[in-house]
Amino acid sequence: MQSENNTSAPTTPRLRHRRRSNEAIPDATKANGSHLLVHDRNKYKSFLVRAYSTVWMIAGFVLIVYMGHLYITAMVVVIQIFMARELFNLLRKAHEERDLPGFRMLNWHFFFTAMLFVYGRILSQRLVNTVTSDKFLYQFVSSLIKYHMVICYFLYISGFVWFILTLKKKMYKYQFSQYAWTHMILIVVFAQSSFTVASIFEGIFWFLLPASLIVINDIAAYIFGFFFGRTPLIKLSPKKTWEGFIGASVATITSAFVVSMVFPYLY
Repeated sequence: MQSENNTSAPTTPRLRHRRRSNEAIPDATKANGSHLLVHDRNKYKSFLVRAYSTVWMIAGFVLIVYMGHLYITAMVVVIQIFMARELFNLLRKAHEERDLPGFRMLNWHFFFTAMLFVYGRILSQRLVNTVTSDKFLYQFVSSLIKYHMVICYFLYISGFVWFILTLKKKMYKYQFSQYAWTHMILIVVFAQSSFTVASIFEGIFWFLLPASLIVINDIAAYIFGFFFGRTPLIKLSPKKTWEGFIGASVATITSAFVVSMVFPYLY
């Protein structure tokens, strides 16, 4: 009996089936280049929307330039405020600021103090010349300019004291990092904008030239990338291409030479 059991039919080996992965198999055709504008099905619709918005933005910019120096300065200030807001939110941690009421206002206190310091030094004499016809405004502005440095110093020291009074245990690292980050933002924002505003009043050409070249570069990069873009430039922005970058560079350099040669005859 035992031998009969041993001579039974051999068992067939069990086949092992691999489980199918739920992960999608990356398609070779859907590489980084698939995100380029030349492969975008709605690219012409996007082109019309961008063209429409570009015309309106350029028209608004021309109108502000036509209105004069103070309106251009106001535009720069508004851009600064939005830029600072984005940078302030970059390292913001909402769950940690729940225990720090009013801490976000401290950033804006330093921001407007720096704005008063920078623009007070640049625009002081021009403000005096603007309000000479009104005796009260002339005395008021003259007093502000006379004590400008004292006012800025007092505002900064009050902000520093405000920061010290808001310090809390287990929050020191976050608070000091935000304090340092705020001052880095002030350096980055106002170091550039102070030269921009100063150039507006020294000769509007020195503001219009770089601003117009930025507009030309952005438009040329989009157009060259739209029609000829094939090679991705960086992964951070998938729709940027080497063709758009090179075309925009050539268009910007050419435009700079043309504008610098034509403008003296129009000035």
